[in-house]
Amino acid sequence: MRQICVVVGLALLVVSMATAQTQMSGTALCAPANPSYRVDVGDRPGHAFGLAQGKCTWTTPWEIGGVKNTEGVGTQYQDIMGDSAKIHGTFVDTMANGDKGFYSFSLTLVTKKDGPPQIMNHKWQLMGGTGKLKGVKAQGTCTGTPAGSDGSINYECKGEYTAPKS
Repeated sequence: MRQICVVVGLALLVVSMATAQTQMSGTALCAPANPSYRVDVGDRPGHAFGLAQGKCTWTTPWEIGGVKNTEGVGTQYQDIMGDSAKIHGTFVDTMANGDKGFYSFSLTLVTKKDGPPQIMNHKWQLMGGTGKLKGVKAQGTCTGTPAGSDGSINYECKGEYTAPKS
């Protein structure tokens, strides 16, 4: 009976370790979007759709499976309504070993006449990847703050990932 309890206990420990989530955090500096497009919808004042792409460099990389990220490209579409926009997009992250991670993200951007834009509700999820990122599950949030007068943004990101079961 004692051996059965030990075996069951070890099995539960292995299962819990296999599905354990690992914390991750990093900081990325993102240049102003280039290219960036805006098309007025015409149904009401201030309503427009946008499309933009921008490059980011990880100033403090995060690590997944022992590999750090270095840089990435975010492509987004925007539903703009006056001084706020709902933004959705994909971020292609390049790791130090050349592997890629494909993240979906969404956020709300609010611009004010007197002050910097505010980024709210920024959420991301790892949707897939190559090499060591294949099969990894991850999700988290970012907080964005203006990094200078040129429109670049500093993102403080955190989350957790789970390695695929072997």
